[in-house]
Amino acid sequence: MNDKIKNILEWIYCIIIALVLALLFRYFIGTPTIVQQRSMYPTLQANQRLVLNRTLRITKKTPKVGDIITFEAPTRTFTRENADQSNPVAVYDRQPTGVFSKFVYYVLELTKRSYIKRVIATEGQHVVIENNKVYINGEELQESYLQPDVVTQSKAFYDFIVPEGYIFAMGDNRTSSTDCREIGCIPVEKVEGIVVLRFWPLNQFGKID
Repeated sequence: MNDKIKNILEWIYCIIIALVLALLFRYFIGTPTIVQQRSMYPTLQANQRLVLNRTLRITKKTPKVGDIITFEAPTRTFTRENADQSNPVAVYDRQPTGVFSKFVYYVLELTKRSYIKRVIATEGQHVVIENNKVYINGEELQESYLQPDVVTQSKAFYDFIVPEGYIFAMGDNRTSSTDCREIGCIPVEKVEGIVVLRFWPLNQFGKID
């Protein structure tokens, strides 16, 4: 093997190692993301850039109430007629099959759809949505992050206990948010990351409440 070919191979090896390390960092540590919709308005607005903390995939930490998270979008929505208040869980019935498809979906996230919402309740908590308000374990939830005229209604799940290993999340823009009120509680393993920082636009750089 001459020196020219040897140098080319060394460069290829270096590029492959760099790509693998970048993918591992993106999947397990952190990654930037872009806000696409208005479901978290006014807290988050379309085209803002955020940083996600993904270390929960290593630590197995459960997001806490108030955290803004991203998670894999379920495949079904429910109505009052077919929602089971005793089993308020999201349905994922169209998962990729095959090694390559799973790699593209879960690691590269090229074909994956995600939601960004705020955690409202965690496992074991009793959630009731009535009279345009949210009650957790019998106490009204104080939500200073909502606009004054925002009310909370539910088309499907409205009186339930969050199952073990699940979380309940909603968008801050309640009238324009498809969230756990219609899709059910989200398995913790479907949470992709916790929003820790907004870095664009620069005049709003910093931690998000």
